[in-house]
Amino acid sequence: MGVKLAQTAGFCMGVRRAVDMVLDMAQKKRHHKIYTYGPLIHNPQTVALLEKRGITPINSLDEINHGSDAIFVIRAHGISPQERKAIQDKGVSIVDATCPKVTHVQSIIAKHSVQGYTTVIIGDKEHPEVNGLLGYAGQKGIVLSCAADVDNLSAGERLCVVAQTTQSMKEYQYIRAKIYEKHPDAVFFNTICDSTEKRQHEVEDLSRDADAMVIIGGRNSANTCRLVDLSRQGGKSAFHIETADELADISLLPYKNLGVSAGASTPNWIINRVVNTLTERQGQKKPFSPLLKGWLWTIKTGVYSLFGAACLSYTGMLLQGLPIALINVAIMVLYVFAMHTLNRFINTRGKTVWGSFREDIYQKYQPLYVSLAIFSLFFSLYLAFMQGTYPFLLLLVISALGIIYNLPFLPFRGRALRLKELPGSKNVFVALAWASVGAVLPFLTNPFSHPIPLVITFLFIAGIVFFRSSMVDLLDIQSDRLIGRETIPVVIGEGHTKKLLILTILAVELILLFSYFTQWISSLALVLLTGLFYILMWFNLYDKKSRFSEMVLEGLLETSYIVIGAVSLFWHIFT
Repeated sequence: MGVKLAQTAGFCMGVRRAVDMVLDMAQKKRHHKIYTYGPLIHNPQTVALLEKRGITPINSLDEINHGSDAIFVIRAHGISPQERKAIQDKGVSIVDATCPKVTHVQSIIAKHSVQGYTTVIIGDKEHPEVNGLLGYAGQKGIVLSCAADVDNLSAGERLCVVAQTTQSMKEYQYIRAKIYEKHPDAVFFNTICDSTEKRQHEVEDLSRDADAMVIIGGRNSANTCRLVDLSRQGGKSAFHIETADELADISLLPYKNLGVSAGASTPNWIINRVVNTLTERQGQKKPFSPLLKGWLWTIKTGVYSLFGAACLSYTGMLLQGLPIALINVAIMVLYVFAMHTLNRFINTRGKTVWGSFREDIYQKYQPLYVSLAIFSLFFSLYLAFMQGTYPFLLLLVISALGIIYNLPFLPFRGRALRLKELPGSKNVFVALAWASVGAVLPFLTNPFSHPIPLVITFLFIAGIVFFRSSMVDLLDIQSDRLIGRETIPVVIGEGHTKKLLILTILAVELILLFSYFTQWISSLALVLLTGLFYILMWFNLYDKKSRFSEMVLEGLLETSYIVIGAVSLFWHIFT
C-alpha cells in the first residue's frame, strides 16, 4: 500500500496567521482574557487545545466578561461592519485576524456597494465568512449556493459577483457561467483563495492515481467536505476522518495506493499522526515489508536513536585517537536512553499533544519504559564507576543537571523558573550532555590523551546532536506552539532556525577541515565530511517539503548518526 500526501495539506495562510496571532497573545498577555467569535478554526481538536491556552470561543457578545483585560479576536473568516461596531461599543479591545484574502473581498464589496451594485456572493449561506461579507453589501447582498439560485436574480440590476474564498472552483465557474448568460454586464471577481484552488486541483489529481482517498479535517469544515466530494467525483472511495484514531475502524487493505489530503484548518500534528499510522501499514503486499516495518519499529521505540548514540560514541573515541572501549559505548547508550525517556515523561505530563509519533507506544508501555530508564541510569553510573573516579563524577554531575533541569529554582518575576522553560535550553543541554559522555568520558579514562582532539570531538558531537535536536523541534513547531513550548523554532521562527542550523553544520565542517590540515587529528576528519554531506542532503529533502511521514523523515535524520558510524568503521578497518 503506497501513501502519497498532498503538498498543500495543512493550515492555509489565513488560518496559520490567525492561530499564530492568538498564540502570540496567549504567550505575551497571560493575564488577559482572549475571546474569539465562534471557534477560531473548523478543527475541534485544535480549538480544544486553544481553550487550554485560555482562548475562549463564544457565540454571543453577551458572553464576554469584559474589562480592561479582555481581548476580542476577529477570526480568519472576518465579521461584518455592524458586528465590529457592536464589539467596539462593548469597550473591548479588538485584534483583527481576518485573512488578507477575505479582507480583499470585503474591500471589493464595499467599493461596489457604494457605486450602487448588488453584490452576489457564490458560497454557503450559513458560512461565517459569507455572513461577514454580506454586511459590506448593505441591503443589496445575495448569496447563491447553487446554479438554480440564479433564477432569483432580478433583471436589470448591476451585479458585482464574488466568491467565498474557500468555494469549489468548479461550482464557482458553473454558477458564474449561468449568471453571465442572463447578466452579461455583471462584474465578476474570482476571489477563491489560491491555496484553496491548488488544494482542490491536487486532490483531483491524487484521486485519479489513487485507489482511495483519506481526507483529514473537521466534519464542520466546509472546505474539507468539498475535498471529500471532489475525491468521490471520480468514483473513488473517500474516507473523511478527523483524527488517526478513526483509521482503526477503516479497512484499507483492499487499496494498494492511498492519496491523503487535509482541509485548510487541519493542523500538521494531526496530519502527521494519520500519515504515520498509514505508513506503518504500508508495504504489507510488498516483498520488503518486514524490513520496512522493522526499521519503523526501531524508530518508534527509540532503539534506532540508541544505535545512533553508539555510533557517535565509537566515532568520538576514534576521532581522539583513543582505543575502542565497548564499556564507553554501553555507558553512552544507557545514559541517552535513561535521560531521554525520563525527560519525555516529565515534559509531557499534563500535555494533550506530545507532537510525536511515539506517543501511543510510550503511553502503552509507560511503566516498562520508566523502569528500564531508571535501571539504565544506575547501571550507566555503575559502569562509569568501573572506569574510574573522574568518569563516574562526570556522569553523576550531568545526571544531576538533567534532574535540576526540570526543577523550579531560578527566581523570575515572582515565580520559580525551570531551566527547561528557557527558550532553546533543551537543544543546548542535550548537545552538551551527549558530547560530554561521547567525548569527555572516554578522554578521562585515558589520562595521557591530548586535550586538542578532545575539544574538536566535543564540538563535533555537540554540533551534530544540536542539529538533530533542533530539527525535530522544527518538525514539531506547530504542536509546540499550541501547547506553549518555547523551542528555538518557536522563538526565532522557522526561517532563522534553518539558517542557524546550516551555519552549525558549516562550522563543524570548517572545524574538521582546519583540524586535519593543522594535523591536530587524523584523516578521519575528512571521512566524516561524508556524514555532514548526508545531513545537508537530508536538510534539502526537508526544505523542499518532501511529503514523507514524520516518522520516516525523523528516521532518515537519525540515520546521519549511522552514516557517521559507518564511515568511521570503514576508516578504522582500512587505515
